[in-house]
Amino acid sequence: MFFKQVLRNAAKNRKGNGLFFGSLVIAIVAFYTLLSLGQQDVMIYLKTVESEAVAKLLKLLPAVYLVSLFFVFFLVYFACKYQTDSRRREFGMYLMLGMKRSRMFLMLFFETLWSSLISLLIGIPAAVFLTEGISLATARIVGLGIIGHHFSFSLPAIFWTVGGFVIVQMLAMFIICIRLAKTQPADFLHAGAQESRISMSVAKSSLAFIIGIALLLFAYYLGAFRLHTLDARVFLVLILCGITGTFSFYKGLGGFLGRGIKRKSPDAVGLQTFTARQVQENVLSQHKSLAIASLLLLMAMACVSYGISMGLGRSVSSRSTDFSLFGDEQQINDILEREDVQEMVKTSYPMYLSMKNDEYWDDEPNQFDYSKFEEALRKVDGTENILENLHIDYIIAESSYNELLKSINKEEINLRENELALYSSMATDGDFGILIEKSLENDAAIGIDGIEYSISKTLYYDNIVADRAITLYLALVVPDELFGRLAREPEAYCRNVSLKDEIVDEMGLMQAVSQMDAKLADTGIEYDSFLSGIGRNLFYTVSASYLTIYLGILFFIIANTVIGLKYLIQQRQTKHRYKTLAILGAGTEKMCRSVKKQIQIFFMLVLTVALISSVVAIYSMFTSFTKLPIGTNINTVIVISVVVLLFFVLTEIIYISIVKRTAGREIRSLH
Repeated sequence: MFFKQVLRNAAKNRKGNGLFFGSLVIAIVAFYTLLSLGQQDVMIYLKTVESEAVAKLLKLLPAVYLVSLFFVFFLVYFACKYQTDSRRREFGMYLMLGMKRSRMFLMLFFETLWSSLISLLIGIPAAVFLTEGISLATARIVGLGIIGHHFSFSLPAIFWTVGGFVIVQMLAMFIICIRLAKTQPADFLHAGAQESRISMSVAKSSLAFIIGIALLLFAYYLGAFRLHTLDARVFLVLILCGITGTFSFYKGLGGFLGRGIKRKSPDAVGLQTFTARQVQENVLSQHKSLAIASLLLLMAMACVSYGISMGLGRSVSSRSTDFSLFGDEQQINDILEREDVQEMVKTSYPMYLSMKNDEYWDDEPNQFDYSKFEEALRKVDGTENILENLHIDYIIAESSYNELLKSINKEEINLRENELALYSSMATDGDFGILIEKSLENDAAIGIDGIEYSISKTLYYDNIVADRAITLYLALVVPDELFGRLAREPEAYCRNVSLKDEIVDEMGLMQAVSQMDAKLADTGIEYDSFLSGIGRNLFYTVSASYLTIYLGILFFIIANTVIGLKYLIQQRQTKHRYKTLAILGAGTEKMCRSVKKQIQIFFMLVLTVALISSVVAIYSMFTSFTKLPIGTNINTVIVISVVVLLFFVLTEIIYISIVKRTAGREIRSLH
């Protein structure tokens, strides 16, 4: 009988509070996804190319897990409190009929355990399925494809997910039971009394509202126009103004709404004034919860927008060569002449790259005059930062770069007499390449040892080595004879190797590169491969995207659940008003429409402020605070961020509809 009652009550709780139950399932999925990160194909692959960085990332996971448990505890506590408050009469009847408190509390704990088990049985399989999809999708996004994919199932992740989730549930229920133990049976039978409200004068309310708006506007100004200095003091002031402004805004919002209601009351019909007053009271009594929820939604939108934008906006380096070999020329030739290596190699050529000979390295350095290049840059708007940081340290031999272009079927450079070309590995970094190319249209030139060399109007940017570990801000592509005079180290920097097209077509690029990588690994020679670049890119994608998206989703779940539960708790405390309305002749459907309108306004008051703040926050991150990775298209990032924000709004609509349905069911149950 006891366990039948437990099962019946648990089922009733899940049905009556689907919002909370669904949030728990999502939290379980998020926990497992985070904890199983080290077992996913993507991370297993990354350990082979970025082992040290991956190890540091994995060491952060326990800290993120503990922070997550801390936030989830409050989610569970509020939800359990809502459930127990809704069952006060039931508990009172149990005690009046002779049930011992210990038995009642034992029943509550078993109900919680059973609901946790149901959540885990749904959440864990969903999490396993999701992690498989994430692993494959991430690899797909960065161009890795499926390399020996294996189904992953992490037992440690299961253990810590189940353990942490159950502990949080039991701890929340234990705290609630301590409070219930002090309640007398007769008190259980009375409807929960409303908490006393602290009233504010009109003057104080108006002042708080105005100060809140002023602080928020000042925070937006700092984020949009002053954060690019990366001054810690500016950032600290921004955070303080943003948080204080949000709390002050919601503190004074109730009074502002009250004045608006007073003006419109004479023209109001039906339950319009009642609806507005209910919203005002909710804001007055829950202003701290509204402020916290708004800040959580802000963090959620910023985190998820950042994570997805950095993941999808980051493009893989274009493939120019498959391997770059470093070391003794004879040793390299011996390796390339091996039969098993020869059968895979399409072409190989030396890459002549060197720092130019300047006064730091030589008593008779070459003289460089950039005045005409600077003049050409000044004619283009937006080049101020380029002019401040203008430096050309490297030179590349024309023949080497032509070999690279030939290997990827691009048109070769044909420098005229006294002509140079400009190279940059950052050409696709935002507007940098566009600004440089515009300046080259203005007859740009560089003086070298008293001779003026015009600069070709084409900016070159194909990677000169297999891995993008070398970043050249600006470099000069010069004729071979001039390279010999200007180079500090005239010998070849490395030897580039490209694989045969037919082997790549037959095996796939990644499998072909992996096979050649295995052959070179046995030789002991130092080399970089195209896989290394992909691995580094993929690591940044995982570290920047996985964790921020995870935290964003967690904040989003908690914020929405708190808003919904706070409204439902408030409605339950004031349900006698709806009984009075029914006695006065208000129809059930009319009261339900009033409740739905209240919920809509209640959520929108939170979402509007969070949405405006998140737009400023995302703009600040991508223009000032966070530097986009090389190769990231800013337009792609902006588009994806907008899509993410729209997705958040749509998800909010789903949450609002769930709360509306729950609140409407409560109103209909009054009859």
